Amino acid sequence: MVTEIAETEVEAESRGEDFEGFFAAERGRLVRACLLLTGDVADAEDLAQEALSRVMERWPDVARMESPTGYLYRTALNLNRKRLRRLAVAARRLMADRVERDDMASADDRMDVLRAVASLPFAQREALVLVEWLEYSAEEAGSLLGIEAVSVRARLHRARTSLRRSLEESP
Repeated sequence: MVTEIAETEVEAESRGEDFEGFFAAERGRLVRACLLLTGDVADAEDLAQEALSRVMERWPDVARMESPTGYLYRTALNLNRKRLRRLAVAARRLMADRVERDDMASADDRMDVLRAVASLPFAQREALVLVEWLEYSAEEAGSLLGIEAVSVRARLHRARTSLRRSLEESP
């Protein structure tokens, strides 16, 4: 068994596969391949560097492999997958935080609007609900309320002005 290991080490050395030579031969191609994976030069260089450092740590075993280059590229691909998973987790956390904050902010905004609408006089509130939320025309709302369309428009104008002033003042 010891002689087999010694023979494979000699074979690896005889093939000229010392790590420095391997590094010099593969680094440029690996960085270019990683650039295609990442789309960013800095990320590609980091990925290639990490893959090469992991291969260097295991060089005695890797040098005896049928394809040390294949092992290097497989390592780089696995590291990229790990990087993508980390980015996906970070993106999900960011989105979850943003959605939670947006839900709270929109709930606060809705409460502000409801309070402002509730503070309107009843006649203005009626006109606002019929025209803005139920989408009746001023003529239809006037008919429902038993008043002229011009009166509905006047109430609506006063309601909008009051709401605008109230919502601008709220913090």
